[in-house]
Order: sequence, then C-alpha cells, then structure tokens
Amino acid sequence: MYLKTETRADRLLRLRANYEAHGMRSCVAAVIVVELFKHPHLLLLQVQNSFYRLPGGRLLRGESDTDCLIRKLSSKLSAGEDGRGPEWEVGECLGMWWRPDFESLLYPYLPPNIKRPKECIKLYLVKLQPSRRLSFLRTSDFSQSHCANFMRTKRIPLQTYGPVVSGVPQLLSKYSFNMVEPET
Repeated sequence: MYLKTETRADRLLRLRANYEAHGMRSCVAAVIVVELFKHPHLLLLQVQNSFYRLPGGRLLRGESDTDCLIRKLSSKLSAGEDGRGPEWEVGECLGMWWRPDFESLLYPYLPPNIKRPKECIKLYLVKLQPSRRLSFLRTSDFSQSHCANFMRTKRIPLQTYGPVVSGVPQLLSKYSFNMVEPET
C-alpha cells in the first residue's frame, strides 16, 4: 500500500516514528527451495512487478521467530487451504541481515560502529512437506484488476536478485538436495 503513494521523505518519517515507538524492527524470511525441470529454484514473492523478496514478514510483539514465519507462510502461500493443511517445517537459521539506518541498505553483518540497528532480518530454511500445495500464477493469469499490493509467487533459478536473495546460494552450499520425481 505504501509503495504507490508514499514519498521517500514520508517513508523516512514513518520508519523513524515506528523505531521511536517500538524499537528495532525484527523480521523473518523463509528460504524455500523447490525443484523445477530437475534444477533447484528459490521460491520468491514478486511485489507489484517491481522487486522480488523472500516470503516472511515482521514479528508481532512477543512472537517467536518460528511462530511468525509459520503465520506469514500460511497467510501468503497456503492458497486454497484457509491456513490449514500440513505444518510448515522451519529449519535452522541460515543467516542474519542488518539495516544499520533507515536507508535501504542491508548488510550480512552488523557493522561494528552501529550500536542501535534499525532492523534485523533472519533467514530460515523451510522444508516443504510432500503434501503441501502451493499455487503459482502464470503471467497471463495476472491482470490489472487484482489488488494493487498483490504479490505473485515465483520460482526463480538461484541467481542474483538483490543483496539478500543473491546471498542465498552461498548459505545453501552446505546442503545436498535430492530431486524427487512427483508421483502421478
């Protein structure tokens, strides 16, 4: 909603006000690897045809990382399941990204001169259950009649798409993936 109407100055004021009221923003994001054409792809959300991001979001006050990630994944990726269905299997934390100021730059480390970071994003490996159903929109299915803040689910080959997403292949390099043929 903010993307279309908010100016950069308005965004900066909103972020400062949120920081003063609630402190550092804590977020979680899911790294979900799916197979397509016998090649690993990363599951991403495309926001308003402008950028890609990992599924996840901001923690509510008192909420654990795992609970937040399950809540966000169920609301964004459990199409047709009404949030029910197989549980999400949240694995280990792969890494953390830090926003030292209100600008858009994120770092895979907390710079030593920063005493009060503005945001922390933790990336968790999430394993899909074989019975988990996800829906993917084709570009032809998407029209302007959809809500302005609609996010399309995309399967993207492990390539460079922004600082956080481009770091995922290195984080995943310690794992071995077995591609399994689906039962028909």
